[in-house]
Amino acid sequence: MKLTARNTHRDIAYFYLGLIIAFSFSGIFLNHRQDWHPRRYKADIKEITIAPVHKDSVNDAFIASFTAQQNINDNLRRFAVNGNALRISYVNYDVDIDLGTGSGTLVHYKITPLLGQMTILHVDTSKWWIYYSDVFGVAMLVIAGTGMFIVKGENSFRRRGWKLALAGLVFPLIFLFLLS
Repeated sequence: MKLTARNTHRDIAYFYLGLIIAFSFSGIFLNHRQDWHPRRYKADIKEITIAPVHKDSVNDAFIASFTAQQNINDNLRRFAVNGNALRISYVNYDVDIDLGTGSGTLVHYKITPLLGQMTILHVDTSKWWIYYSDVFGVAMLVIAGTGMFIVKGENSFRRRGWKLALAGLVFPLIFLFLLS
């Protein structure tokens, strides 16, 4: 096989096709995670009742006791008292309790199969994945660079493509500097 811009562009794009698709979907999911988050969909909502508690009694020991009483086998992320409302957040659960009445809800979250795992690709910080992502980033630069030399003639990069590339560069800069 001859080493040309077209062959290099095609073969690298074929090699990374699955990752490009997964990154595309997971990026879209993460952009809209306020509406629907594939890493946390409500699997079960349970009404709970505890004895009324004064907000000054809510501390680490109280949270540990509550966690054991509710059989929540999960890692605590944080808890906060706002007025008479207690919010406890675990990795896979959220709890909201009215401290005055003791009534509340326990929401259990699960990961949407496959779609939830794809979002991990955007946030994974393991050393091997960072190196692989760096290689992927360089490959995307190669795909972009070789793509400039594939088409000849009237629709070439030199005649027409540079205008579209410039517009494609300006568009995110507008969002970055003017709209954020």
